Amino acid sequence: MKAAVLYGPNDLRPVEVETPRIGPAEMLIRVRACAICGTDLRIVDGTKTRGIHFPSIIGHEIAGEVAEVGPEVQGFAAGDRVAVAPVVPCLSCYYCKRARENTCLHREAIGYEYDGGFAEYLRIPAKALTAGNVYRIPDHLSFEEAALAEPLACCLNGNEISRIGLGDTVLLVGAGPIGLMHLQLARAAGASLIIVSEPLAHRREAALKMGAHYAVDPNEVDLSQFVKKHTDGLGVDQVMMAIGASKVVNGVIGMTRKGGTVNLFAGFPGTGETTIESNIIHYNEVILTGTSSSARRHYAEALSLIASGVVKVNELVTKRMSTEDIQEAVATTRRGEGFKTVIVP
Repeated sequence: MKAAVLYGPNDLRPVEVETPRIGPAEMLIRVRACAICGTDLRIVDGTKTRGIHFPSIIGHEIAGEVAEVGPEVQGFAAGDRVAVAPVVPCLSCYYCKRARENTCLHREAIGYEYDGGFAEYLRIPAKALTAGNVYRIPDHLSFEEAALAEPLACCLNGNEISRIGLGDTVLLVGAGPIGLMHLQLARAAGASLIIVSEPLAHRREAALKMGAHYAVDPNEVDLSQFVKKHTDGLGVDQVMMAIGASKVVNGVIGMTRKGGTVNLFAGFPGTGETTIESNIIHYNEVILTGTSSSARRHYAEALSLIASGVVKVNELVTKRMSTEDIQEAVATTRRGEGFKTVIVP
């Protein structure tokens, strides 16, 4: 089969490899769509290393059809349309037992420890099947839409941590695919004001189309003054950092009202070190938090929200490319062209 194999940092190549063979308690999926995300870029760059080994097949936003099931697998059959939650929890560690499986001490992931979806076929290990990481998808849902349940699940986790709710004022930093998903979730949660900060014009236009009240270019507008102007000088209730830009963290903390929340949602390059004026947090009682991946319940909810049309992701898919074109697909994503590039093996 054709697959995109990562041999080392910045060495991702389309090559022919052997189609995976499955064990009696495993499943083989024919991949129909696997989207590229910012995490994939950091893996390719070598700035994300946890769980990464070489050579390996990456890609973790996956949907497809069941091609084969082992004799011990129950509940699935060849031809089933499915999507895959990539994070496989151990279900027995301190965090798993406290409903925090996304921070599992022994978590593994498809596209990291296990070969991922930038290939024609994907082996689902027994551990993932036992944990319930494979979900059937309805016939009306496209494979591309189902593949985007994974990033939406992470956004749902972030929304839950920040407790964005009815009447909240929200600042979204970044209007890429993640930012636009957060935008739709904030709208669905009843946010009364959503301000988007995004330097790229086509992304600002998309944000306004999807319901942002304002979308501004932070290179042209003093974002702090803009936020204070539209919040009676108080600052916003919630800030969602949908880009990994360490240098702006301190600034957005200052745009948050007393008792507000800043969520460092995006992954940051390297250690993500930054300088923060601690007294802003101290005196204003600002809550500074983050978001790590998602749990299976978030994934199930994400599929439901997409299938019901509450969150629309089909407009986020702007390019479809083959496994053979993986290098250009990664470059396209890195340049910020369009929104989501999907590999269609």
